[in-house]
Amino acid sequence: MSAAVIVVAIAALGGTLFAADQSGVHRWIDVGPLHVNIAALLLPPAIVALATLGLQPVPVLAIIAAIGALLLAQPDASQATAFLLAAAVIFGGSGPKPALLASGLLGMTALGVITWLRFDPLQPVPEVEGIFALLGSLHWALAAAASFALAATSLVPLRRRRSGDPGLRSAAFALTAYFAATAMTPLLGAYPVPLVGLGMSFPVGYWLGMALLAADGPCNEKRVRP
Repeated sequence: MSAAVIVVAIAALGGTLFAADQSGVHRWIDVGPLHVNIAALLLPPAIVALATLGLQPVPVLAIIAAIGALLLAQPDASQATAFLLAAAVIFGGSGPKPALLASGLLGMTALGVITWLRFDPLQPVPEVEGIFALLGSLHWALAAAASFALAATSLVPLRRRRSGDPGLRSAAFALTAYFAATAMTPLLGAYPVPLVGLGMSFPVGYWLGMALLAADGPCNEKRVRP
């Protein structure tokens, strides 16, 4: 199942490059009435899948490079940053030799920097990228409560950090890094605020990632005593 999740994520991210663009930016695929941000929807489960698949460092790095290149092509600096931070956690936990670890992390850093240097013409939408300013204009307490809820929710994957499965532990930290980064990057540019801003892709992607992370969670670790 984990391999299928990664294949679907890569194929769908590639599909965005052939879908309708917005001012030259390709991040979405329209499915009937739905306007889906593919990275926000599929990267959380793909991160968990990559961490739990148990691949050797070189295949892990190849998958990271493929996804990172597609995010660069869109371009989406927010998702690229979040994914590459999560990927660094996963790659580091896959046991690479020091030289491969250093070169891999250097390559991820370079890819992230190049993505940020690409021109992004999209303007912020108040109810999406500018949601905190919109909430603050109504009352500061709304913005404060939303900020606290977003921060707390981003840390929920850490509940699996003590799993007996090394892959699940890596996935817990990687998914937390992804959620935290997507929450912070709107401070640096016109990028969607996850979970708080308008749109279904981020909430559904969050639940897909958490569902995959919890697939072998505490409820499945219980044993019925004879």
